[in-house]
Amino acid sequence: MTFAVRTTALSKDYVLGERGYRTLRESLSSNALRPLRRALRQSPPARRQRQVLQALSDLDLEISQGETVGFVGHNGAGKSTLLKVLSRITEPTRGSAAVRGRVGSLLEVGTGFHPELTGRENVFLNGALLGMSRREIQRRFDEIVDFSGVEAFLDTPVKRYSTGMFVRLAFAVAAHLEPEVLIVDEVLSVGDAAFQRRSVARMGEVAREGRTVLFVSHNIAVVQALCSRAVVLENGRKIAEGPTAEAVTQYVRRLEQNASADLLERTDRSGRGYVRVSALRVHGGPSGFPRTGEPLVLEIDVTGVLRAAACAVTVHNALGTPVLTLDSGQASPVDVVRPDSRAFVCTVDELPLVPGRYRLDVSLSGDGYVQDLVPAASYLDVEQGVLGRRPVIGPAGGDVAVAHRWEVPDSTTAGGE
Repeated sequence: MTFAVRTTALSKDYVLGERGYRTLRESLSSNALRPLRRALRQSPPARRQRQVLQALSDLDLEISQGETVGFVGHNGAGKSTLLKVLSRITEPTRGSAAVRGRVGSLLEVGTGFHPELTGRENVFLNGALLGMSRREIQRRFDEIVDFSGVEAFLDTPVKRYSTGMFVRLAFAVAAHLEPEVLIVDEVLSVGDAAFQRRSVARMGEVAREGRTVLFVSHNIAVVQALCSRAVVLENGRKIAEGPTAEAVTQYVRRLEQNASADLLERTDRSGRGYVRVSALRVHGGPSGFPRTGEPLVLEIDVTGVLRAAACAVTVHNALGTPVLTLDSGQASPVDVVRPDSRAFVCTVDELPLVPGRYRLDVSLSGDGYVQDLVPAASYLDVEQGVLGRRPVIGPAGGDVAVAHRWEVPDSTTAGGE
């Protein structure tokens, strides 16, 4: 089968803390000081050692026309960098990347849109960039506008759009202007639930039409539903590839292996890093184990506390779907402020999760920025218990249990109709 995407030993390096060039003033200043340094027998100031980040490293991929391929991995694994190289937004440092046909991409809010132009003008601009004629764009125009839901603002400059409006129009353009290869990053997560469902359905339609879809998402359930094949990336390298179920299983195992390491030693994290999460401890209730309906206490140690500090723990089910978020940034009158503390403590009075294994991601923010984000900081194994005096035995359906009561007919004397 003819390939749609092929990479050979693809690598992308970024030099940290270096601009890569000197200004004219810096060059003249350095030359002017050279005789003085020679007279004083001084050597020029030593250049700082270059720090190179390998965003991609020797990546070999081949994706056939009509395939729908998902890319999974933790933050910083290289997924977005790969899609930017394939979209011709950035050039590789080494190796090669070949893409056959027109590429429609949605990588970041704002990619490919001119903020001063209206929504209508940006639709035609993007179509032209894809190599489409004005007649072709006009043929799909009404369908694009209807999907995006921004008809009332079509003649407004997109710089005045909300993030949701921007993403809806950008995805509608990328998915409806008939690209041979559709590339979509995690950006869809900023839309509402109804828009996300329509977007996933639209990507499925694109795939059934015989076009190629490359999809990045942390939502493993969506990747499994949409993609026939998946690629797992870690530190810029491909560590697994194959049918989606098999690749996802290897990804989950890798996360569990990483969770056993010391948190401060973990490299699969993102954020500014001025302060970091150093430990996460889980305490169960009276039974000593995390159990449905019993108290749960999470202790998160941090290396420091910045202004407006907040900590959030996101709980994911076995498919990687978020089912619960515990966020200190959403303040409550029952919260307690402890001076001179370097720990966040979260108490859940009655754990609502059904029995099963859950992944805990931890996010630490301060000074208005995410400072540390650690995926799979720990895992939570919930045992069966009692909630609202009702036994919760197993995951019959869903991930959460709630206290409830029934009014039922008397069946002890029932004898038929």
